[in-house]
Amino acid sequence: MSPVGRDGWFEAGTPIKVEGGIRARGRRGTLGEKWWSRRFVDILERVCDAGRLARGRAYARKGQVVSMSVGDGIVAALVQGSRPEPYTVEIEIEAYGHDAWALLEGVIAGQAGHRARLLAGEMPTELDALFSRAGFPLFPEQGELEMTCGCPDWGNPCKHVSAVLYLLAEAFDDDPFLVLAWRGKPREQLLDDLRIPADEPLEDRLADFYALNVSAARLKGPRTPDTPPDLLLRALEPPKVKVRHIPLLDLLRPAYRSFTEPPGDG
Repeated sequence: MSPVGRDGWFEAGTPIKVEGGIRARGRRGTLGEKWWSRRFVDILERVCDAGRLARGRAYARKGQVVSMSVGDGIVAALVQGSRPEPYTVEIEIEAYGHDAWALLEGVIAGQAGHRARLLAGEMPTELDALFSRAGFPLFPEQGELEMTCGCPDWGNPCKHVSAVLYLLAEAFDDDPFLVLAWRGKPREQLLDDLRIPADEPLEDRLADFYALNVSAARLKGPRTPDTPPDLLLRALEPPKVKVRHIPLLDLLRPAYRSFTEPPGDG
């Protein structure tokens, strides 16, 4: 006998096959590869029913999600179940406002390495803790997500919502800035804000251009292990300069990498 939904309707066990649906790439185990998507999945698997999440993974791998979009504080999706019409799924999170993001951007700007990595299109592993210390968690906390689905299932999240959550984790793999966009700050807006100088105009600082603005003690100590030596070059806009038809950045990268190499025996 087919399972009974909350409205008394008997839902068939086999979903209608979707042509061209969004299909999860991960074929075994859980989904999500990068640290930020794994962090998201770990939270889900701690607070959600394991059985429903497993059925959601199966839906995601079959390609039952027809469409999905990530916007300011909301993920909207259509998921094909056993009824003719796909179910509407919405997953809401708090989107931080202007004042919160002004604070967060100031915190990021105060960490030159984090700022450079974001400008280079990378997600620093420390960003999660940085946001939490500022009072604005990057990832959803327990009970924060508002999840709705048009299906007759009793549980929350149902398998349709679970499928979307797993595909969302894979979307985070592809573009870590979606995590920030979901919290209310699209990629280009964030990068534009981080590029804007927060200090006085350059002409007002010419007198101390060569001054050391940090103590000598802070210049000592090991380089962050996962910081690539050419990170600054990645963060900057590439200059339209070539030397003998070779882009300037291609010539500078070996020099930057050589700065971190141990000195030779000679």
